Amino acid sequence: MSEQQEQSDKQKYEFRKVIEELKGYSGSGTQLVSIYIPEDRQISSVVAHVTQEHSEASNIKSKDTRTAVQDALTSIKDRLRYYDTYPPDKGMVVFSGSIDTGGGRSEMVTRTLESPPQPIESFRYHCDSDFLTEPLEEMLADKGLFGLIVLDRREANVGWLRGKRVEPVKSASSLVPGKQRKGGQSAQRFARLRLEAIDNFYQEVAGMANDLFVDDRHDMDGILVGGPSPTKDEFLDGDYLHHELGDMVLGKFDVSYTDESGLYDLVDAAQDVLDEHEMLQDKKYMEQFFDELHDGDLATYGFGPTRENLNMGAVETLLLSEDLRQDVAIYDCPEGHTERELLGQSESLDDERACDRCGEPMEGEREDAIDHLMTLADQRGTETYFVSTDFEKGEQLLSAFGGIAGILRYSTGV
Repeated sequence: MSEQQEQSDKQKYEFRKVIEELKGYSGSGTQLVSIYIPEDRQISSVVAHVTQEHSEASNIKSKDTRTAVQDALTSIKDRLRYYDTYPPDKGMVVFSGSIDTGGGRSEMVTRTLESPPQPIESFRYHCDSDFLTEPLEEMLADKGLFGLIVLDRREANVGWLRGKRVEPVKSASSLVPGKQRKGGQSAQRFARLRLEAIDNFYQEVAGMANDLFVDDRHDMDGILVGGPSPTKDEFLDGDYLHHELGDMVLGKFDVSYTDESGLYDLVDAAQDVLDEHEMLQDKKYMEQFFDELHDGDLATYGFGPTRENLNMGAVETLLLSEDLRQDVAIYDCPEGHTERELLGQSESLDDERACDRCGEPMEGEREDAIDHLMTLADQRGTETYFVSTDFEKGEQLLSAFGGIAGILRYSTGV
């Protein structure tokens, strides 16, 4: 895994934490403001929009809601002052509002998320009793980059599947004539011309696909081809695609339409293959872990042993469950002794803890468990990989091994 991919995984985890926090909040009225800002939207334009919304909010009948909305918009304007002419790459999202904290009390919360996993496509202002997090959640769920080709003998379309988003890019129409019904020499000549026209069209479609896909082939997860039989079979069997692209075809699928809507039909038809492919890397790592666990000595699991192996620089790959939500409690005593243990995020630190080694009282602090382990992994040159719980062994990583495991470079006996 590249350093860029690891940074992306870490960023996605940070985003996921903030989103889960925001989803837990609610307002007593429609007073929680979410603003999605694309990278090409000038900050001054956003400030003007927020100012206008602030003015219009004075018409809200409920005094509490009116005050809450205007306070949220003021907080957003304050945040926007820290930015230059445009937002960061891929845009940004700002959330602000007065959230219920129980007992009739409320608290103002403002969060800013910069450079999300996918570019923000359009400006969006949303005011409701909940923060609008769904667009970001869809981005975080996005996995994979696939090339799409749909064709019959009349037309073809090529495009991308980025995560869950289908992006039509190029289309072509053929000059292939319909079938000749009369016999004789003219029919044979017509059939030959028709085959030439089909061959030319397949070459044109392959040219479109090559132009679109070849430069990105090292970032792609595969190619899906759809259309009626025998067209898609002729196209693939004829080796029209660039040879490296031909090796990346994951499957061919029956699709009735070959216009832009056919690209969406192709994704639907290929869903089982896409689901399986998404899990391939997760399954590979977990199978390697279980092989070492049962028949080797290069597996470690649980917070304590995995952390100890990380400290020694012995972990090749750190495996963390995507659904791990725990903190590390770090206790220090005056004699310089340190003790660490996992703690549920709703659990409190032990204020009366005494040091196991000297009996002195200990002071504790807490840190997110994934942040704690990933920092150690970064320092030791260890690759970190997040494992989904959407398959059996991924679920076992969380339920049986506490969501923390590792594949070792060498045996340590720990």
